[in-house]
Amino acid sequence: MKNEIAVGLDIGTTKVCAIVAAPDETRPGKLSILGIGRSPSDGLTRGVVTNIDKTVRSIQTAIKEAESQSGVKISTVTVGIAGDHIQSFQSRGVVSISRPDNEITQEDVERLIADTRRVALPSDRKIIHVIPQQFIVDGQDGIYDPVGMSGVRMEAVVHIITGLITAAQNIYRCVQRAGLQVNDMVLEPLASSYAVLDDEEKEVGVALLDIGGGTTDLAVFEEKTIRHTAVIGIAGKKVTDDIRKGFGILTEQAEKLKQDHGFAFKPALVNNDPIVLPGIGGRPPIEIDKQLLCEVIQPRMEEILEIAAMEIKRSGYSRHLSAGVVLTGGGSLIKGTSELAKEVMGMPVKIGIPSGFASGLVREIENPIYATGVGLVLHELKHRDRSNITAVMKNGKGKGSFKNVFERMKRWFDEL
Repeated sequence: MKNEIAVGLDIGTTKVCAIVAAPDETRPGKLSILGIGRSPSDGLTRGVVTNIDKTVRSIQTAIKEAESQSGVKISTVTVGIAGDHIQSFQSRGVVSISRPDNEITQEDVERLIADTRRVALPSDRKIIHVIPQQFIVDGQDGIYDPVGMSGVRMEAVVHIITGLITAAQNIYRCVQRAGLQVNDMVLEPLASSYAVLDDEEKEVGVALLDIGGGTTDLAVFEEKTIRHTAVIGIAGKKVTDDIRKGFGILTEQAEKLKQDHGFAFKPALVNNDPIVLPGIGGRPPIEIDKQLLCEVIQPRMEEILEIAAMEIKRSGYSRHLSAGVVLTGGGSLIKGTSELAKEVMGMPVKIGIPSGFASGLVREIENPIYATGVGLVLHELKHRDRSNITAVMKNGKGKGSFKNVFERMKRWFDEL
């Protein structure tokens, strides 16, 4: 079973989370959650590492907790990448099939995906994922797996996701300094989609909105394929900052106030009992009105949802999302968020909770804050045959440079 164990490391703006899991032996297709490690994170800003030492300490704390819960020594992890530097666009490629029998092979598909990667990019950006959306063989479109078909000309429409090379390198360095190896680096909204979306939702059209601490991640799916991705640099931490500044209280108090008493939608407010907070530095206690708290939270949450709605519209798929919007991440736990999202976006909304667990820490893991971590585990188990990065950047040199990580990323032509 030890060979089957996978570890997902979600390095977020407000928390670092490590999840240790393995396929359940008694129920195929289900996961057994062996350990969860969490630690506060203050070395990132809007999903990007801004302090290496603080981030390394947070990773080590989370990994240590996950190790003690699971009894497993963790050496390799699959990490997520986010941040408002992430950009995505469509690309096309074409190759000819020169084999005498005109049969399309896996090598032809790989050659075609390599052709779609030939796009002009600034020198500071690299391709993270290339995700095929459809193949076109001799003018016949709507093909999702062309291997074995006959044809003389094959085209592909792909979704290309790029990020800043330095942002990815900094995540990589933090993980390495924490004494771990990077197995894979995955776009966070893509990882979250593995954990909270099912195939039916992806087929009829759905938008996944992961409201985290520093970034809000969006992924749009239709016909079982990812169609659009975006990372918005406004999220839960901004809500906490608004509460802190609005009421002149500590960040910790503001966070607790948001989690315990916060409402994102005024009509959802049940009672208006005042909340009493201890005064700072011997001052008398502060009384905070719940309605007033909602008036501070709601505009910021509306802003996040409106930007997400604009991104969905920009993708061109807003009319194709029959399953509506699935909210996940810690920001979705603010009471009234789903009602507000329904009003702002004008489509069905549900809260996405990670599922598909058979044993272990099932009750603990069924929480939107763990969506990305669970998704990273699922990604690793799905792509295990290619997860073989060896020691990279030892003492800053050696054959394994950071480039190798991206070399493997280029070969991910079957993301979904």
